[in-house]
Amino acid sequence: MADTNTHLSDRALRTPRAAAIAGILFALLFSTSWVLIRLSIPAEALEASDWIEQQAGNLSLAMSLIPFAGISFLWFMGVVRDRIGRQEDQFFSTLFFGSGYLYLGMTFASAAMIGGALVLYASGLELPAGSGVFSLALTVSNRLNTVYAMRMAGAFMFVLGTIWVRTGVMPRWLALITYLLAAVLLISIGFTPWVVLVFPAWVFSISVAILILNYRSTHDQGGPDGLTVAD
Repeated sequence: MADTNTHLSDRALRTPRAAAIAGILFALLFSTSWVLIRLSIPAEALEASDWIEQQAGNLSLAMSLIPFAGISFLWFMGVVRDRIGRQEDQFFSTLFFGSGYLYLGMTFASAAMIGGALVLYASGLELPAGSGVFSLALTVSNRLNTVYAMRMAGAFMFVLGTIWVRTGVMPRWLALITYLLAAVLLISIGFTPWVVLVFPAWVFSISVAILILNYRSTHDQGGPDGLTVAD
């Protein structure tokens, strides 16, 4: 019985080294969704409604990508936390989880606003843009994404940059770039909606960096992917 327990304890659940691919998936899915949204909604969307019928398909596709982007982002958070390992601090972990979850929640809420407007349109109800329904949905969705979610993304990056500087689990130059991009998201909100793409681009870069570091670690130790212990 003792031998069995020892054998089970040696098979601790570990993060696969290739799990950082989730961050790349998030970046691709979210960026595709955002580009579709921005290209589908015209500048005069608040005053006109004829564009909805023409762009409903693209918007529906964009909305369907968001949940999978969110799932991938959760995996990315798990990979980043695993990278910190035993050096994790409760204070910074609280800020890390809080900003990450708030960003994800507001991103989902933003997508739900547009998705709800599309459902009303598909239901056959005569609700033109002048009724205020679509105007409200688009305005709230845009504010959630470009103001509130982006500030949470900036806070998320700022916290991670601080963790990396203090623990050294990621290169210092990468932490400094993270600080710079976090400042861009926290300060430049409202100048252009395309600034939203800074965050997925950063996640993509961090995920690639983690994959490279994991590959080097595995190669140096000569172990199989996901089974090498580097404590």
